[in-house]
Amino acid sequence: MVRGIPKSVLEMLSAVPLFSACTKSELRAIAGLGTQISVAGGTVLTTQGEPGREFFLISSGDAVCTVDGTEIARLGIGDFFGEMALVEGRPRNATVTAEHQMEILVLSVPEFRSLLDSSPAIAEKIRTAVTSRGHASPAAQID
Repeated sequence: MVRGIPKSVLEMLSAVPLFSACTKSELRAIAGLGTQISVAGGTVLTTQGEPGREFFLISSGDAVCTVDGTEIARLGIGDFFGEMALVEGRPRNATVTAEHQMEILVLSVPEFRSLLDSSPAIAEKIRTAVTSRGHASPAAQID
């Protein structure tokens, strides 16, 4: 069991719809896999057309998502992105840029795969999110 995960991180993860039904143990595993980082406003987190190498979960702050230079969504605390490129193995379909200072939990490809392998329930939720985003409006296809 991973210890030393701040309660605020576990609470934030449990508030994310993707992870809301996870046990405390699963939430600790998720937090233990990722790296919490701070990014300045203006930082480009994903670039449309580039390969996907990370999964992102917003702990604080906000970001703007654009496709072909047009804003399609704003993301905030508890929102996640990047899973579509990792699950489907295709380039990013959007550019996501930090609008202000942000705290984000970042999972690398090996960490993301470890998460999927270690928790079938989480893997199913992520696959469901990918499927629903893939068939949703362009604003929902954030990656």
